[in-house]
Amino acid sequence: MTRVLHDLLNASADRHPEKQAVFFKKAGLTYGAISRSCRNLGGLLSAIGVKRGDRVAFFLEKRFEKVISVFGISMAGGVMVPIRRLLQTHQVAHIIQNSGAKVLITTYSRVADIVDGLPQTHGLEKIIAIGDKGQRKNISSAAIEIIDWEQAINSNIPYKNVHTIDTDLAAILYTSGSTGQPKGVVLSHLNVVEGAKRVSEYLKISERDRLLSILTFSFDYGLNQLTSAFLNGAEIVLLDYLFPRDILGAVQNYEITGLAAVATTWNQLLQRPWDGESMKSVRYITNTGGAIPKNFVIELRRRLPDAEIYLMYGLTEAFRSTYLEPKLVDEKPTSIGKAIPGEEIMVLDEKNKPVGAGQIGELVHRGILVAQGYWNEPDLTAARFRPNPMQPPEVPNREIVVYSGDYVRVDGEGFLYFVGRKDEMIKTASNRVSPTEVEEVIYSSGKIQDVIVMGIPHEIYGQVIKAIMVARPDVIVGEDEIREHCRNLLPPYMVPSELELRAELPRNANGKLDRSSVKKEVLNALETKIGMGQADE
Repeated sequence: MTRVLHDLLNASADRHPEKQAVFFKKAGLTYGAISRSCRNLGGLLSAIGVKRGDRVAFFLEKRFEKVISVFGISMAGGVMVPIRRLLQTHQVAHIIQNSGAKVLITTYSRVADIVDGLPQTHGLEKIIAIGDKGQRKNISSAAIEIIDWEQAINSNIPYKNVHTIDTDLAAILYTSGSTGQPKGVVLSHLNVVEGAKRVSEYLKISERDRLLSILTFSFDYGLNQLTSAFLNGAEIVLLDYLFPRDILGAVQNYEITGLAAVATTWNQLLQRPWDGESMKSVRYITNTGGAIPKNFVIELRRRLPDAEIYLMYGLTEAFRSTYLEPKLVDEKPTSIGKAIPGEEIMVLDEKNKPVGAGQIGELVHRGILVAQGYWNEPDLTAARFRPNPMQPPEVPNREIVVYSGDYVRVDGEGFLYFVGRKDEMIKTASNRVSPTEVEEVIYSSGKIQDVIVMGIPHEIYGQVIKAIMVARPDVIVGEDEIREHCRNLLPPYMVPSELELRAELPRNANGKLDRSSVKKEVLNALETKIGMGQADE
């Protein structure tokens, strides 16, 4: 029975130990080989003092050791803390400190920066270092023991099974921290395993599939790709890509059948010339990290006529939440669908009452995938993880549901449409405007690759709308042209007052457009301008 995270590996290794499981660059590892390495790592972690519930962090690029860390930590009873490889030293130090990680797995080249960046009060005791020892820099603190990965993994320390049950903790996934320091979402083994089962069910993943892993394991769907592959004995290809062409090359070289990407990556891929023949192996594609604009969905359908497109929505606090069946994509290209199998999605108004057809409310996720809250953050947890308002009051133990902070609209058939973040909605001249809806219209011009729409302060209207855009490659477009396009398709109060074209827009560690940093930059510039104006007076 598959109950805990490492059961996903053990079951597949028992069924077909010689089957390829993971590919990285030009090498591959079988399920049997990964299982043996994970047992060795589990034995080592237990030998150096890791007990059930202890946190073990890893800070690595995509490589075999990253996969081994996921399941090896679980075998030792530890709680894995994946750290995004693109984070700055101070962010890494915060995660180690906040999680109380006892052990860190990283490369020799990163050790010195991490150790020197830690505060004196950290609880990190040991580092397991990977790679060339010659890359190790001088470390100012000698308080942390450094263990060599190769020596440790080949030491054949006897592995003793640690009794773990499905409600024990499996992982702490730290958000990108776009609105402040990263906060850790706590997942149980039940959350992780059931997430793999339910996503696999509607994606129809089998041992014949080969998935391309371009999302980080510290991102909920990136981890879910790995666990879904191992649950079904499928193969997974690890790729840290630099350019969209790297993804297209990997799809062809490895004959990928399943590809998941954030919406901005799909937008970038569509800027390059390729057709269904170059991606003929692809059976299905999915999205995460925001909706794919309608015109890009249509273009994906044109280029991949034989592939199934799953339009999805999820939040780290509940793994996956909704999906749209591929057969409905042509009919409802802007919908995020309905609840995934076994879960319930409620759309509630400000009084915690279900909204009707055509109305907008907050998406609230109910089910076994709801996470355990935020690590060491009781106030934040209480704000987002609340008692189910629909549960009969006679039930003494209150069921906890997660409030997403996202507004969605419900149509007459119960299908959902993403409207926007509650904290990003624009209020202009007493009208509430969804940034997503304005962005959709700007994308429909066919000339814009990326766009961020936001509200900026205005002394009369409260807020006015600003759009910051990046044109598609080899396209010449002016701000006036986009403004006129918006005027033809939007009511006057939704037409951006300010438009700005840039060469590029920043992205966060998950590859999403970094809305928070752009908004902060714009507001800071506005404050400076106002301040200078007052000084002139």
